[in-house]
Amino acid sequence: MVNETLHTDVKLSKGEFFVKNGQQNYRIGKLLKGILRGFTLNNEGEEITTHFFIENDLISGNYIPNIPATMNIQALEDCHISVANYKEIFSYVNNDNELTNVILTNFQKLNKQNNSRIEVLITGNALTKYKWFLSEYPNLLNRIPHYHIANFLGMTPTQLSRTRKKFSQQM
Repeated sequence: MVNETLHTDVKLSKGEFFVKNGQQNYRIGKLLKGILRGFTLNNEGEEITTHFFIENDLISGNYIPNIPATMNIQALEDCHISVANYKEIFSYVNNDNELTNVILTNFQKLNKQNNSRIEVLITGNALTKYKWFLSEYPNLLNRIPHYHIANFLGMTPTQLSRTRKKFSQQM
């Protein structure tokens, strides 16, 4: 496995940023504790939540080293992150099968999440979107503000509240 001296522990307080959109992307991290939110701004300057990062996820402002980050990543809880230099870590990828498998597994997980989210946003109604969120992120509902969940699902907080009520009535 890669030399552990390549990693440093970083603590973020709730509200702090791991990276901001447009900053040089030179770090990759593994979230050990906490929740991070990835978001971007639309043309009207409104935040659009694109990702939730949970414990054991790899995090980066994008997945191409040394180019500007394409999103903001902000702590929704106090976070503990193991951080490494992106370029240094990737210099080991071809020589370390375990590291290669960790990175590939995490990229595949992110790709699957992104594809399923796009599908549910395009084809799903509010209830379908909510059920998808509960299956993909079963432990987040009571840990993050519901307005972030609503934004992530492409609905208003009021729509989310009505959907949650409808869901609870079906149970």
